Amino acid sequence: MSSLARLLRAILLLILSPLILLAAVLALSLTDLAWLLFGRKKEPATKACRRDAASVVIPNWNGRGLLEQYLPSVVAALAGHPDNEIIVVDNGSSDGSADFVRRTFPRARVLALDRNYGFGGGSNAGFRAAKNDVVVLLNSDMRVAPDFLAPLLEGFGDDHVFAVSCQIFFRDPNKPREETGLTEGWWQDGVLKVGHRIDAALSDVFPCFYGGGGSCAFDRRKFLELGGFDDLLAPFYLEDTDLGYMAWKRGWKVLYQPRSIVYHEHRGTIGKRFSEAQIQAVLKKNYLLFCWKNIHEWPRLASHFFFSYGGALLSLAGDTPGRASLDGWWRAFQQLRGAVASRWRARGFAMVNDTEAFRRPLGGYYRDRFQDSPEMGAPLRVLFVSPYPICPPVHGGGVFMYQTLRALAKLCEVHLVALLEEPAQAPAQGELRDFCASAEFLVRPAVRVDKAGSIVPYAVREFANKELDRLIHRQLYLQRIDVLQLEYTPLGQYAGHYRNIPRMLFEHDVYFQSIARALEYMPGAVARLKARFEYLRALRYELRILERCDQVQVCTLENREYLASFLPKLRGRLREGLRAGIETARYEFRPCGREPFTMLFLGSFRHGPNRIALEWFVDHVLPRIVARRPEARLVVVGSDVPPQHPYADRAPAIEIRGFVEDVREPLARYAVFVCPVRTGSGVRVKLLEAFSSGIPVVSTGIGAEGLARKDGEICFLADEPGLFAEKVLEVFESPHEAAEMAARARTEVTANWDMTVITERLVESYRDAVTEKRRATFRRGPI
Repeated sequence: MSSLARLLRAILLLILSPLILLAAVLALSLTDLAWLLFGRKKEPATKACRRDAASVVIPNWNGRGLLEQYLPSVVAALAGHPDNEIIVVDNGSSDGSADFVRRTFPRARVLALDRNYGFGGGSNAGFRAAKNDVVVLLNSDMRVAPDFLAPLLEGFGDDHVFAVSCQIFFRDPNKPREETGLTEGWWQDGVLKVGHRIDAALSDVFPCFYGGGGSCAFDRRKFLELGGFDDLLAPFYLEDTDLGYMAWKRGWKVLYQPRSIVYHEHRGTIGKRFSEAQIQAVLKKNYLLFCWKNIHEWPRLASHFFFSYGGALLSLAGDTPGRASLDGWWRAFQQLRGAVASRWRARGFAMVNDTEAFRRPLGGYYRDRFQDSPEMGAPLRVLFVSPYPICPPVHGGGVFMYQTLRALAKLCEVHLVALLEEPAQAPAQGELRDFCASAEFLVRPAVRVDKAGSIVPYAVREFANKELDRLIHRQLYLQRIDVLQLEYTPLGQYAGHYRNIPRMLFEHDVYFQSIARALEYMPGAVARLKARFEYLRALRYELRILERCDQVQVCTLENREYLASFLPKLRGRLREGLRAGIETARYEFRPCGREPFTMLFLGSFRHGPNRIALEWFVDHVLPRIVARRPEARLVVVGSDVPPQHPYADRAPAIEIRGFVEDVREPLARYAVFVCPVRTGSGVRVKLLEAFSSGIPVVSTGIGAEGLARKDGEICFLADEPGLFAEKVLEVFESPHEAAEMAARARTEVTANWDMTVITERLVESYRDAVTEKRRATFRRGPI
């Protein structure tokens, strides 16, 4: 087509496109209205399959060379059972394919059609002619492993299984595996997205979005019940996706079987007979028709029309694969009548809605919807998910997580998933495998998250990771998880919508409260403005995400009351006293024999509240102490120390030790523990460790929030620089009274913050949540 003709066509389609859009919207609206008035659901069949034999159907069109090359492997693989059969469906070939098969492969049955009905039409004819309950549909360019059939048949042990897909390798091992058999599908920007994944950890059946049409086994009765491949999507592509999606909506299952291996010469038939432009034109049409047929939730359909039409207009500036085009809209519009008929049929088959159909192929939802709940009294299986590396536990959250895992692993079967910042952190995590039943680590890629206009908080976008989402779903399924334990507010985005799996979120601190407290310390008007916007984003996100959780674990009663003041209806799900604690037995109580006139500050420099606290102490408190006691010395211990001494002008009074292998050594050595924290939220692990170690503590009120409410009872409290300095000097000058206070602190921690005791309460809360979820599911009934 000449450039002028293409231009004129584009102008004409642009003029007609609003009418095409309006016609599509009206047609689907009227179809759904008529369905609500007159439509009827058709109950699905669930009859068991015969699983000892199968029929293999191979559509063919002028593929004699491919059949000669690949059919022998199929014949050999099916030789083990006399009832196995091979049906070659010849779509009116002109290359003598049918006669060739009859002469060369007498075991194969040839079903010769009068013309080319396409992949879908030929496949449907083969299914109708097959004699076995299980039909394996193969492309003519597919070589099969000798033992590929048995694992496929095993997958039909469940009467609700619709299809079982093979694992696909390419004939050329150096070629990227664009298809693997492990399919996924999701809804994004108003359109269906599909793809294939590689997951070497899978060794048996796993849910997938659809079974690839040329490498999959189907329950013949269910296939024909759905009407087979819809000729709406002729001549090729998305017929199998359409059928898989309909199966999930029908309440059936589609599985991937990695033990059934086939080898594919990718596009060995279509790619040789159609240009890439022709293939893309069909795909653009079919993605629209898929939505018009299958998407019945109108919020999704509205986004589809908006984004697809907008994409089609953008395509005028430059067409790209995956984006709708005006030509695709025109082609789809020409089939609108067929789309309406197919939509009517699809609504009759749908037993669950679109949202549920997109969820069920994901491992976690499949586990939640279909697999058995834990037996009463059996150890619970817990999936513990951390956004940070846990070993070495260099920050407070790391200490909480590490010690919780140690205690929890004695009471439950614990499986761990943790994000790392770089591969070099992986070896240190090996210790966790000593007490966790499994441990999976994922290196978090560096992503740009500074989207000023986004309504999603920075910290949440930082941990939005599709691979982490997949890994969580995989582990929920493979490990048959009973409880999902998420750490930190940003991981609330992975809480999901589970009916039987309790979703627990530990708020190490209240994120929006931490931001609010830090506002006055922000340097400059621009930084404060950004922080205020982040506060609003965090407030919106955090309050919404907490409502999705079955239990929100907080550090203190103060945290609980603060959150409940924003969300009173959440009060029953807010629990303190389950997570914030330490193994007190690991810390030697040493009230005496400490280096005189020494102060210890402990904390990671990556944590903003620690940096603010130390700045305040050095600028406003330390000079007052040194003025009275020139020999006084501040020792700073913590990870991620700045490369340059940040307090060089006050070097004689400050020693920056940085990271230490075992924090218990400095806790047992120095005379006073200072916690000048002025921002943040939650419980300071450093204080629990200090209390356990017998080092007297001087803290701000926020620093000791949730632990100490009365000055001098278990620690000194002071918020003003002068008073803070006086309390430190009091410890220097009255060591006996300070040691008595430290002894009371140790008693408090042992009684109320010991990890062994609170983890037992944590497990009981897990069991209560599992029981309640079961009851709620029973009351609601099936989806």
